[in-house]
Amino acid sequence: MGTERISAATGVLCVIGSPIKHSLSPVMYNYAFDRLALDYVYVAFDIKEDQVPEALQAMRTFKMRGMNVTMPDKIAAAKGCDELSPAARIIGAANTIVNEDGRLIGHMTDGIGFNNNLRDHGVEVKGKKLTIVGGGGAATAIEVQSALDGARAISIFNIKDKFFPRIEETAKKIMAEVPSCEVKVVDLADQDAFKKEILESEILINATVLGMKPMDDKSIVNDMSVFHEGLVVADTVYNPLETKLLRDAKAHGCKVVNGRGMLLWQGEAAFRLYTGKDMPVEELKQLYFKEE
Repeated sequence: MGTERISAATGVLCVIGSPIKHSLSPVMYNYAFDRLALDYVYVAFDIKEDQVPEALQAMRTFKMRGMNVTMPDKIAAAKGCDELSPAARIIGAANTIVNEDGRLIGHMTDGIGFNNNLRDHGVEVKGKKLTIVGGGGAATAIEVQSALDGARAISIFNIKDKFFPRIEETAKKIMAEVPSCEVKVVDLADQDAFKKEILESEILINATVLGMKPMDDKSIVNDMSVFHEGLVVADTVYNPLETKLLRDAKAHGCKVVNGRGMLLWQGEAAFRLYTGKDMPVEELKQLYFKEE
Protein backbone atom coordinates (compact mmCIF):
# COMPACT_ATOMS: atom_id res chain seq x y z
CA MET A 1 0.00 0.00 0.00
CA GLY A 2 1.45 3.35 -0.99
CA THR A 3 1.95 5.95 1.72
CA GLU A 4 0.03 8.45 -0.42
CA ARG A 5 -3.14 6.56 0.53
CA ILE A 6 -2.64 6.95 4.31
CA SER A 7 -4.29 10.03 5.76
CA ALA A 8 -5.72 11.25 9.06
CA ALA A 9 -8.98 9.57 8.05
CA THR A 10 -7.46 6.15 7.29
CA GLY A 11 -9.04 3.36 9.32
CA VAL A 12 -6.85 0.80 11.10
CA LEU A 13 -7.28 -2.98 11.30
CA CYS A 14 -4.85 -5.52 12.70
CA VAL A 15 -4.01 -9.08 13.59
CA ILE A 16 -2.87 -10.07 17.09
CA GLY A 17 -1.16 -13.22 18.33
CA SER A 18 2.26 -14.45 19.40
CA PRO A 19 4.45 -15.08 17.50
CA ILE A 20 3.02 -13.02 14.65
CA LYS A 21 5.90 -12.22 12.25
CA HIS A 22 4.96 -15.18 10.02
CA SER A 23 1.45 -13.83 9.34
CA LEU A 24 0.46 -13.30 5.71
CA SER A 25 -2.59 -11.26 6.76
CA PRO A 26 -1.05 -7.75 6.44
CA VAL A 27 0.09 -8.44 2.89
CA MET A 28 -3.25 -9.99 1.91
CA TYR A 29 -5.51 -7.33 3.45
CA ASN A 30 -3.45 -4.33 2.37
CA TYR A 31 -3.41 -5.64 -1.20
CA ALA A 32 -7.21 -5.96 -1.07
CA PHE A 33 -7.70 -2.50 0.44
CA ASP A 34 -5.46 -0.99 -2.22
CA ARG A 35 -7.13 -2.93 -5.03
CA LEU A 36 -10.63 -1.84 -3.93
CA ALA A 37 -9.55 1.72 -3.01
CA LEU A 38 -10.71 1.29 0.60
CA ASP A 39 -9.24 3.78 3.08
CA TYR A 40 -7.84 1.25 5.56
CA VAL A 41 -4.40 0.02 6.61
CA TYR A 42 -3.70 -3.36 8.23
CA VAL A 43 -0.86 -4.09 10.68
CA ALA A 44 0.29 -6.89 13.01
CA PHE A 45 0.91 -6.76 16.77
CA ASP A 46 2.66 -9.38 18.89
CA ILE A 47 0.19 -9.75 21.78
CA LYS A 48 0.46 -12.42 24.48
CA GLU A 49 -2.67 -14.01 25.90
CA ASP A 50 -2.63 -11.98 29.11
CA GLN A 51 -2.43 -8.76 27.07
CA VAL A 52 -5.62 -9.40 25.10
CA PRO A 53 -7.93 -7.35 27.39
CA GLU A 54 -5.66 -4.33 26.89
CA ALA A 55 -5.60 -4.92 23.14
CA LEU A 56 -9.40 -4.98 23.00
CA GLN A 57 -9.59 -1.79 25.02
CA ALA A 58 -7.14 -0.19 22.59
CA MET A 59 -9.38 -1.35 19.74
CA ARG A 60 -12.26 0.59 21.29
CA THR A 61 -10.11 3.62 22.14
CA PHE A 62 -8.57 3.92 18.66
CA LYS A 63 -11.92 3.08 17.02
CA MET A 64 -10.31 0.29 15.00
CA ARG A 65 -12.75 -1.31 12.60
CA GLY A 66 -11.50 -4.87 12.92
CA MET A 67 -9.08 -7.29 14.49
CA ASN A 68 -8.04 -10.79 13.45
CA VAL A 69 -6.89 -13.07 16.26
CA THR A 70 -4.51 -16.00 16.03
CA MET A 71 -2.91 -18.31 18.58
CA PRO A 72 -2.77 -18.17 21.55
CA ASP A 73 -5.30 -15.35 21.91
CA LYS A 74 -8.60 -16.70 20.52
CA ILE A 75 -10.22 -17.80 23.80
CA ALA A 76 -9.29 -14.61 25.65
CA ALA A 77 -10.57 -12.58 22.69
CA ALA A 78 -13.99 -14.24 22.86
CA LYS A 79 -14.22 -13.53 26.58
CA GLY A 80 -13.62 -9.83 25.93
CA CYS A 81 -16.30 -9.40 23.24
CA ASP A 82 -19.73 -7.88 23.83
CA GLU A 83 -21.43 -10.37 21.51
CA LEU A 84 -20.49 -13.61 19.76
CA SER A 85 -21.63 -15.26 16.54
CA PRO A 86 -23.21 -18.72 16.94
CA ALA A 87 -19.95 -20.46 15.93
CA ALA A 88 -17.80 -18.33 18.24
CA ARG A 89 -20.27 -18.87 21.11
CA ILE A 90 -20.32 -22.67 20.75
CA ILE A 91 -16.52 -22.87 20.40
CA GLY A 92 -15.76 -20.26 23.06
CA ALA A 93 -13.15 -18.62 20.84
CA ALA A 94 -12.99 -15.79 18.31
CA ASN A 95 -10.58 -15.18 15.45
CA THR A 96 -12.31 -12.12 14.03
CA ILE A 97 -13.62 -9.09 15.91
CA VAL A 98 -15.70 -6.34 14.31
CA ASN A 99 -16.02 -3.00 16.06
CA GLU A 100 -19.59 -1.75 15.63
CA ASP A 101 -19.44 1.74 17.16
CA GLY A 102 -17.61 0.54 20.27
CA ARG A 103 -19.49 -2.76 20.53
CA LEU A 104 -17.13 -5.67 19.82
CA ILE A 105 -18.69 -8.58 17.92
CA GLY A 106 -16.64 -11.79 17.90
CA HIS A 107 -16.77 -14.27 15.02
CA MET A 108 -15.03 -17.54 14.14
CA THR A 109 -14.20 -17.70 10.43
CA ASP A 110 -11.87 -20.75 10.48
CA GLY A 111 -14.73 -23.16 9.80
CA ILE A 112 -16.24 -20.82 7.23
CA GLY A 113 -12.85 -20.64 5.52
CA PHE A 114 -12.50 -24.42 5.46
CA ASN A 115 -15.99 -24.98 4.04
CA ASN A 116 -15.66 -22.18 1.49
CA ASN A 117 -12.39 -23.75 0.36
CA LEU A 118 -14.30 -27.00 -0.13
CA ARG A 119 -16.95 -25.10 -2.12
CA ASP A 120 -14.19 -23.54 -4.22
CA HIS A 121 -13.30 -27.13 -5.16
CA GLY A 122 -16.93 -28.06 -5.92
CA VAL A 123 -17.66 -29.77 -2.59
CA GLU A 124 -20.60 -28.88 -0.32
CA VAL A 125 -21.02 -30.16 3.26
CA LYS A 126 -24.80 -29.73 3.36
CA GLY A 127 -26.53 -33.10 3.65
CA LYS A 128 -23.21 -34.96 3.93
CA LYS A 129 -21.70 -37.20 6.57
CA LEU A 130 -18.22 -36.13 7.68
CA THR A 131 -15.48 -37.96 9.52
CA ILE A 132 -13.05 -35.56 11.19
CA VAL A 133 -9.80 -36.48 12.93
CA GLY A 134 -8.58 -34.06 15.59
CA GLY A 135 -9.62 -32.30 18.75
CA GLY A 136 -7.91 -28.91 18.53
CA GLY A 137 -9.07 -25.49 17.44
CA ALA A 138 -9.18 -26.20 13.70
CA ALA A 139 -11.16 -29.42 14.17
CA THR A 140 -13.64 -27.73 16.51
CA ALA A 141 -14.19 -24.80 14.14
CA ILE A 142 -14.81 -27.16 11.20
CA GLU A 143 -17.19 -29.37 13.19
CA VAL A 144 -19.26 -26.46 14.43
CA GLN A 145 -19.46 -24.64 11.09
CA SER A 146 -20.23 -27.86 9.20
CA ALA A 147 -23.19 -28.52 11.50
CA LEU A 148 -24.38 -24.92 11.06
CA ASP A 149 -23.97 -25.34 7.28
CA GLY A 150 -26.26 -28.37 7.24
CA ALA A 151 -24.04 -31.46 7.55
CA ARG A 152 -26.13 -34.59 8.13
CA ALA A 153 -23.76 -36.27 10.57
CA ILE A 154 -20.25 -35.77 11.97
CA SER A 155 -18.02 -38.46 13.45
CA ILE A 156 -15.07 -37.06 15.42
CA PHE A 157 -12.03 -39.24 16.12
CA ASN A 158 -9.27 -38.31 18.54
CA ILE A 159 -6.85 -40.10 20.84
CA LYS A 160 -8.36 -40.56 24.29
CA ASP A 161 -6.26 -37.89 26.01
CA LYS A 162 -7.08 -35.22 28.61
CA PHE A 163 -8.88 -33.17 25.93
CA PHE A 164 -11.30 -35.98 25.04
CA PRO A 165 -14.02 -34.91 27.53
CA ARG A 166 -13.88 -31.37 26.09
CA ILE A 167 -14.45 -32.78 22.59
CA GLU A 168 -17.45 -34.73 23.89
CA GLU A 169 -18.81 -31.56 25.51
CA THR A 170 -18.45 -29.67 22.22
CA ALA A 171 -20.37 -32.44 20.45
CA LYS A 172 -23.24 -32.01 22.93
CA LYS A 173 -23.24 -28.24 22.33
CA ILE A 174 -23.39 -28.76 18.56
CA MET A 175 -26.34 -31.14 18.82
CA ALA A 176 -28.14 -28.75 21.17
CA GLU A 177 -27.67 -25.94 18.64
CA VAL A 178 -28.30 -28.04 15.52
CA PRO A 179 -30.49 -31.05 16.49
CA SER A 180 -30.67 -32.23 12.86
CA CYS A 181 -26.93 -33.05 12.88
CA GLU A 182 -25.89 -36.27 14.62
CA VAL A 183 -22.45 -35.90 16.22
CA LYS A 184 -20.45 -38.74 17.78
CA VAL A 185 -16.99 -38.78 19.38
CA VAL A 186 -14.90 -41.95 19.13
CA ASP A 187 -11.47 -43.04 20.38
CA LEU A 188 -9.05 -43.11 17.42
CA ALA A 189 -7.60 -46.31 18.85
CA ASP A 190 -10.78 -48.06 17.66
CA GLN A 191 -9.59 -48.58 14.09
CA ASP A 192 -12.55 -50.81 13.20
CA ALA A 193 -14.93 -47.97 14.06
CA PHE A 194 -12.68 -45.54 12.18
CA LYS A 195 -12.87 -47.65 9.03
CA LYS A 196 -16.63 -48.10 9.34
CA GLU A 197 -17.29 -44.37 9.73
CA ILE A 198 -15.07 -43.39 6.79
CA LEU A 199 -16.77 -45.97 4.55
CA GLU A 200 -20.13 -44.42 5.49
CA SER A 201 -18.89 -40.84 4.98
CA GLU A 202 -18.76 -38.57 1.95
CA ILE A 203 -15.98 -36.36 3.37
CA LEU A 204 -12.88 -37.27 5.43
CA ILE A 205 -10.96 -34.41 7.07
CA ASN A 206 -7.57 -34.38 8.76
CA ALA A 207 -7.52 -31.56 11.32
CA THR A 208 -4.37 -32.73 13.11
CA VAL A 209 -0.71 -31.85 12.51
CA LEU A 210 -0.03 -35.38 11.25
CA GLY A 211 1.39 -35.04 7.76
CA MET A 212 2.96 -31.64 8.38
CA LYS A 213 6.74 -31.32 8.05
CA PRO A 214 8.73 -32.95 9.64
CA MET A 215 5.97 -35.60 9.99
CA ASP A 216 5.27 -35.61 6.26
CA ASP A 217 5.83 -39.36 6.03
CA LYS A 218 2.83 -40.00 8.32
CA SER A 219 -0.92 -40.12 7.77
CA ILE A 220 -4.12 -40.58 9.79
CA VAL A 221 -4.99 -43.45 7.42
CA ASN A 222 -3.03 -46.71 7.24
CA ASP A 223 -5.71 -48.93 5.71
CA MET A 224 -6.03 -47.95 2.05
CA SER A 225 -9.35 -49.79 1.73
CA VAL A 226 -11.15 -46.83 3.37
CA PHE A 227 -10.63 -44.74 0.22
CA HIS A 228 -13.92 -45.50 -1.50
CA GLU A 229 -15.57 -44.12 -4.61
CA GLY A 230 -17.13 -40.70 -4.03
CA LEU A 231 -15.06 -39.91 -0.91
CA VAL A 232 -13.60 -36.41 -0.69
CA VAL A 233 -10.43 -36.20 1.41
CA ALA A 234 -9.43 -32.80 2.80
CA ASP A 235 -6.48 -31.70 4.91
CA THR A 236 -5.89 -28.63 7.07
CA VAL A 237 -2.13 -29.12 6.69
CA TYR A 238 -0.59 -26.98 3.91
CA ASN A 239 3.14 -27.66 4.38
CA PRO A 240 3.63 -29.81 2.39
CA LEU A 241 0.83 -28.84 0.03
CA GLU A 242 0.20 -32.50 -0.82
CA THR A 243 0.35 -34.57 2.37
CA LYS A 244 0.77 -38.33 2.45
CA LEU A 245 -2.95 -38.59 3.22
CA LEU A 246 -3.87 -36.65 0.08
CA ARG A 247 -1.31 -38.48 -2.04
CA ASP A 248 -2.67 -41.88 -0.96
CA ALA A 249 -6.28 -40.76 -1.38
CA LYS A 250 -5.64 -39.42 -4.88
CA ALA A 251 -3.87 -42.64 -5.85
CA HIS A 252 -7.04 -44.53 -4.87
CA GLY A 253 -9.34 -42.33 -6.94
CA CYS A 254 -10.58 -39.85 -4.31
CA LYS A 255 -11.04 -36.13 -4.86
CA VAL A 256 -8.61 -34.24 -2.59
CA VAL A 257 -8.52 -30.71 -1.17
CA ASN A 258 -5.36 -29.30 0.44
CA GLY A 259 -5.21 -26.89 3.37
CA ARG A 260 -3.76 -23.76 1.81
CA GLY A 261 -7.05 -22.33 0.57
CA MET A 262 -8.51 -22.40 4.09
CA LEU A 263 -6.19 -19.51 5.02
CA LEU A 264 -7.36 -17.41 2.10
CA TRP A 265 -11.06 -18.11 2.55
CA GLN A 266 -11.15 -17.49 6.30
CA GLY A 267 -9.50 -14.14 5.57
CA GLU A 268 -12.08 -13.46 2.86
CA ALA A 269 -14.90 -14.15 5.33
CA ALA A 270 -13.40 -11.69 7.83
CA PHE A 271 -12.83 -9.10 5.07
CA ARG A 272 -16.52 -9.25 4.18
CA LEU A 273 -17.47 -8.76 7.84
CA TYR A 274 -15.23 -5.68 8.05
CA THR A 275 -16.07 -4.03 4.73
CA GLY A 276 -19.24 -5.59 3.33
CA LYS A 277 -17.29 -6.22 0.12
CA ASP A 278 -15.80 -9.28 -1.58
CA MET A 279 -12.05 -9.71 -1.32
CA PRO A 280 -10.33 -10.09 -4.74
CA VAL A 281 -9.82 -13.80 -4.13
CA GLU A 282 -8.78 -14.85 -7.62
CA GLU A 283 -6.01 -12.23 -7.72
CA LEU A 284 -4.76 -13.22 -4.27
CA LYS A 285 -4.73 -16.87 -5.32
CA GLN A 286 -2.38 -16.04 -8.17
CA LEU A 287 -0.14 -13.84 -6.03
CA TYR A 288 0.12 -15.75 -2.76
CA PHE A 289 -1.83 -19.00 -2.85
CA LYS A 290 -0.72 -20.76 -6.03
CA GLU A 291 -1.11 -24.53 -5.80
CA GLU A 292 2.18 -25.39 -7.46
